[in-house]
Amino acid sequence: MDTKILRKISYGVYIVSSKRGEEINGQVANAVMQVTSDPPRVAVALNKDNLTHEFVKDSGMFTVCILAQETPLKLIGLFGFKSGRETDKFADVPCRMCDSGCPVVVEHSLGYVEARVIQQLDLGTHTLFVGEVIDAQVLAEGEPMTYAYYHQVKKGTTPSKAPTFVEAEPTTAKKEGTTMKKYVCQVCGYVYNPEEGDADGGIAAGTSFEQLPEDWVCPVCGATKDQFEPEG
Repeated sequence: MDTKILRKISYGVYIVSSKRGEEINGQVANAVMQVTSDPPRVAVALNKDNLTHEFVKDSGMFTVCILAQETPLKLIGLFGFKSGRETDKFADVPCRMCDSGCPVVVEHSLGYVEARVIQQLDLGTHTLFVGEVIDAQVLAEGEPMTYAYYHQVKKGTTPSKAPTFVEAEPTTAKKEGTTMKKYVCQVCGYVYNPEEGDADGGIAAGTSFEQLPEDWVCPVCGATKDQFEPEG
């Protein structure tokens, strides 16, 4: 069975947030979809190990922010590869609070929906929460980030707890007849490809890993160079 075909199913990239008492938290999710139009309802699949799952389970409320295509990897890394049990993800992120008390990320967000959970489906590792939309707002015009764009253009990675996680296959990059090894972040799985460099970090294509500045960090999770290992 070749599960890579599942990557051809179209997804977006979103930040799903919720609350528990006075606490708030959010995470990146791609398994989000509208399931009915009258009344409008949306569904989101969250891993049971994630703190946001606990908050949605307890409060019965959640918000979904639709991220813009130009959203930086740093923001996605914060909400996708950091745990709310150890990091206050909203500490330095502009947000607004909805009537339900759930937060909404406003920077790099095209808009959001606020929903009340009306049904849950146990999926084993995940729970599918179906919510009735109680509010929805457009925050900015632009193109939404798709899951394909995130991987193919932004060179983002998928957290191991995501429903679409697939083990990466090792490859190498070539330049002028030589082979430059790719390096893998041991924290989030991001692969530094010398052939492509790191445009967001100002690293030109063709820069080997060894040539990277010592203060360079993973563009997704912020891990330092010593937390990378050669691929393969």
